[in-house]
Amino acid sequence: MALELVGGALLSAFLQVAFEKLASPQVLDFFRGRKLDQKLLNNLEIKLNSIQALADDAELKQFRDPPVRNWLLKVKDALFDAEDLLDEIQHEISKCQVEAEAEAESQTCTCKVPNFFKSSPVGSFNKEIKSRMEQVLEDLENLASQSGYLGLQNASGVGSGFGGAVSLHSESTSLVVESVIYGRDDDKEMIFNWLTSDIDNCNKLSILSIVGMGGLGKTKLAQHVFNDPRIENKFDIKAWVCVSDEFDVFNVTRTILEAVTKSTDDSRNRETVQGRLREKLTGNKFFLVLDDVWNRNQKEWKDLQTPLNYGASGSKIVVTTRDKKVASIVGSNKTHCLELLQDDHCWRLFTKHAFRDDSHQPNPDFKEIGTKIVEKCKGLPLALTTIGSLLHQKSSISEWEGILKSEIWEFSEEDSSIVPALALSYHHLPSHLKRCFAYCALFPKDYRFDKEGLIQLWMAENFLQCHQQSRSPEKVGEQYFNDLLSRSFFQQSSTVERTPFVMHDLLNDLAKYVCGDICFRLENDQATNIPKTTRHFSVASDHVTCFDGFRTLYNAERLRTFMSLSEEMSFRNYNRWYCKMSTRELFSKFKFLRVLSLSGYSNLTKVPNSVGNLKYLSSLDLSNTEIVKLPESTCSLYNLQILKLNYCEDLKELPSNLHKLTNLHRLELIDTGVRKVPAHLGKLKYLQVLMSSFNVGKSREFSIQLLGELNLHGSLSIRQLQNVENPSDALAVDLKNKTHLVELELEWDSDWNPDDSTKERDVIENLQPSKHLKKLTMRNYRGKQFPSWLLDNSSCNVVSLSLNNCKGCLCLPPLGRLPSLKELSIEGLDGIVSINADFFGSSSCSFTSLESLEFSDMKEWEEWECKGVTGAFPRLQRLSIMRCPKLKGHLPEQLCHLNYLKISGCEQLVPSALSAPDIHKLDLGDCGKLQIDHPTTLKELTIEGHNVEAALLEQIGRNYSCSNNNIPMHSSYDFLVTLHINGGCDSLTTIPLDIFPILKKLDLRKCRNLQRISQGQAHNHLQDLYVGECPQLESLPEGMHVLLPSLDYLWIKDCPKVEMFPEGGLPSNLKSMALYGGSYKLIYLLKSALGGNHSLETLYIGEVDVERLPEEGVLPHSLKILLLKDCPRLQCLPEEGLPKSISALWIWGDCPLLKQRCREPEGEDWPKIADIENVYII
Repeated sequence: MALELVGGALLSAFLQVAFEKLASPQVLDFFRGRKLDQKLLNNLEIKLNSIQALADDAELKQFRDPPVRNWLLKVKDALFDAEDLLDEIQHEISKCQVEAEAEAESQTCTCKVPNFFKSSPVGSFNKEIKSRMEQVLEDLENLASQSGYLGLQNASGVGSGFGGAVSLHSESTSLVVESVIYGRDDDKEMIFNWLTSDIDNCNKLSILSIVGMGGLGKTKLAQHVFNDPRIENKFDIKAWVCVSDEFDVFNVTRTILEAVTKSTDDSRNRETVQGRLREKLTGNKFFLVLDDVWNRNQKEWKDLQTPLNYGASGSKIVVTTRDKKVASIVGSNKTHCLELLQDDHCWRLFTKHAFRDDSHQPNPDFKEIGTKIVEKCKGLPLALTTIGSLLHQKSSISEWEGILKSEIWEFSEEDSSIVPALALSYHHLPSHLKRCFAYCALFPKDYRFDKEGLIQLWMAENFLQCHQQSRSPEKVGEQYFNDLLSRSFFQQSSTVERTPFVMHDLLNDLAKYVCGDICFRLENDQATNIPKTTRHFSVASDHVTCFDGFRTLYNAERLRTFMSLSEEMSFRNYNRWYCKMSTRELFSKFKFLRVLSLSGYSNLTKVPNSVGNLKYLSSLDLSNTEIVKLPESTCSLYNLQILKLNYCEDLKELPSNLHKLTNLHRLELIDTGVRKVPAHLGKLKYLQVLMSSFNVGKSREFSIQLLGELNLHGSLSIRQLQNVENPSDALAVDLKNKTHLVELELEWDSDWNPDDSTKERDVIENLQPSKHLKKLTMRNYRGKQFPSWLLDNSSCNVVSLSLNNCKGCLCLPPLGRLPSLKELSIEGLDGIVSINADFFGSSSCSFTSLESLEFSDMKEWEEWECKGVTGAFPRLQRLSIMRCPKLKGHLPEQLCHLNYLKISGCEQLVPSALSAPDIHKLDLGDCGKLQIDHPTTLKELTIEGHNVEAALLEQIGRNYSCSNNNIPMHSSYDFLVTLHINGGCDSLTTIPLDIFPILKKLDLRKCRNLQRISQGQAHNHLQDLYVGECPQLESLPEGMHVLLPSLDYLWIKDCPKVEMFPEGGLPSNLKSMALYGGSYKLIYLLKSALGGNHSLETLYIGEVDVERLPEEGVLPHSLKILLLKDCPRLQCLPEEGLPKSISALWIWGDCPLLKQRCREPEGEDWPKIADIENVYII
């Protein structure tokens, strides 16, 4: 047909899809069978070819000729119409095929499948096809006739030499953050020196702004500074936040909080988020990068900065921005303007990407041309990177000369705001990559996307050219992705886990430019109507909480994509959002949808039957919704390739005819309520299934054999394995050949006691996984031996192994032989009495990759034979032994990289000296004597339990021991940052703070004889002080208002002899306080103890035995947050209400009487709190 004409123009990708569908014998048969005029098909092909001939010239001229760009966009719109028409024919074909096959199956006699293209009267469908085809032909004819006055020329040769097809062999493109940053050494050192100097520390919070144009490398420079190992121990907290141009104080604050805590925060109001961030930062010296800041609103910046001001002195913020005005508004102590790269650095950066090898000099001819091209990049790193990556694909001098002489260099950035080098790199992309790249205009700037998710979208939009049946769409998509990555159109992120990918802002601008209104993304509740020509639409659910569907999408009836986007492309990260348009209206209005993602749609509880009318739909994502079931009409979506139902906890079952979706390629069921696998799914040859769990039942419909039919991917937990009737049923699962299953959990019921342990052993032997498995968990296995495959090639790549409650096993296999094992957890193995040398597998080299080892709840374990074993655990960093009451003897002696050790509930353990020169955190409870050599690296010490009398640091920097002696108060613990004592230490009567000069957190609980916390000098580091259940404690530290200037949080519980605050009151920096139990009485003295200090903003009151809070005048008027917890007798709030300063009130736990009175709107105390901005009753 016309496939050989495919060149570099983006139109070529659109055209190729149309040509392939026109060439389909099924389409021709359809026209014959329905008695449609075949001349319509011939004319369509002719018109498409005439457009094809103009494509390359139009693509080149669009950047400097607006009328040509408009023409291109109109052509794309007409091609979409043509494709919609051909897709409707394809759908009719698929529908007829399925109906014919169903009819054939229903016949009892052997007969031929009915001809589903049989002749039929010309009905409304045929007339519609004919009418629409004629309209498409008319539109294309009109557009082709405009080529003359636009000055467009036909291509002089096949493909015109621009961006031909890429090699089928993908290059190595596993890019990481580049270790070298060219020409920025001086910039990096300047910023590093500023970060580590004490200059500006008097301001408490110091800000440096890196200013420069887009593509200059501001972000990369900040990344190199952020990851510099020299600052690793300079700050208590490090966090990276990408701000971008859509600035919202609440969203940015919450993002900072999540970066600090490394966890998701679901708060919905600014006060709560700022309060939580303030608590995390208070007293901590932090380093925060705010990347890509555009906002010029000084008030918004001040609001954002409020919780940041609570950090310790020396906290630093680095801001990257293109705008010097922003640098001024954020209050920069220092502004660093990034310059263009010098010539020698330009050449080095260019050659790194163009030649991929700095060690060899390039051919002189290439060097001469390359030097001239480098000059045209004008010192811009992003331009040098992308143009170098482009030239790496070109192997001839003529190709390099063609790029050097391209007219794209001549147009001004003012014409289109696109950097010429980027436009040229885009122009030379193969057409199929252009379409994939342009589609990314749907993503907001700085959006983090993952490879697999983007490939699935490309697949659903039919962007992937899968001509060879041997290559799956995923493989083709991976090649496309890697090609764009190798050409620097994508970048790998370095600041978040799982290394997602991003696009540079300028490349995002380029994608938006070339696709025009075809792709439209809605951000920040814009009040706008989407253009009629829009085909792909995205809504940023983390910015748009309520979406007015009809008003925004009134004209865009031919949408192909409706996609909700959270802050990151992951089903684990989503935001709830609301749409004023019902799903029934949505489904009836947008009949041309290929991709529909409603993930996180909060008012979606029922999927209407009309979903079956979305006949083009290829991808449906209903994850994170409250749907209960899918209608059977879903099974008529014959084009559906991807169905995602992750985290639909209320979804209990799937449609019974799901197997009729013959094109279904991927089914995701992570953490749903679905327990039954629909029958016949195994018939779908290419279906990939992701399901978090499968509960084995005794009936056939829940048989483990059903898993054998499925092509399982990702993670799977197979539960209730005691219901496997016959070991051969387990063999039928064929786990050994499920190579895409990377995490596996095998679980029996915890109360299962088999009559025949041999059967359990046979079952688990038959569940041998593939050698590609990365994580394995066995839980409640009751066999006496672990499976033999645990130590053969099946487990050679296992990184994480957990053996939990396998109570029948009498010995551990030689797990030290597993070469890739990094995490090992052994819990509840009651049959283990001794772990001998066999566990190591080798006396000289074992557990070569292990980083974390945990033993817990080993009731009968008595001995760990470590003597004579050398070279074990060369990389072990974490060792935890908990609740092993009979264990005694020795621990491994040489643990050179151990930084965390926890021993708890091991009363008989009396190990010899342990060499752990990197020990950082030590947690001891209910254990015997322990000695650690060289503990000067120790920062955090926790002592708890009943049998631990005290901690002893005998020779600081040399020996550490825990024994039945008191703390030697003549020593200096000048390395401890955190000390937590919980129980025991009965002989401890005094804690002198002076021997802990850098302590930041002191937590003393259940110290029955503790009387005093003494100090003779100021302690500038102590930020958090917890004192609880110390019945003999007579007072808080004397002079604490002066001697504890950094104290930010004070927690007191059940210290009955502490009847007043020390003379002089409380420290002026105190921001938060908690009064629990009997210490609540101190609340009446709180206001006087604060004096004129108005710093206290948060007050916790809990477990108090009172009926009402103090009346007005007792609570300080600086309070912003009041939290009441577990106060069962508390009946009401003060008669005069709470201080007007309070903006957040929490009532949670056991407070039944107060909760009743504070309910909105009928509660008696509701009028007292109605004006409080945020009230939480939970």
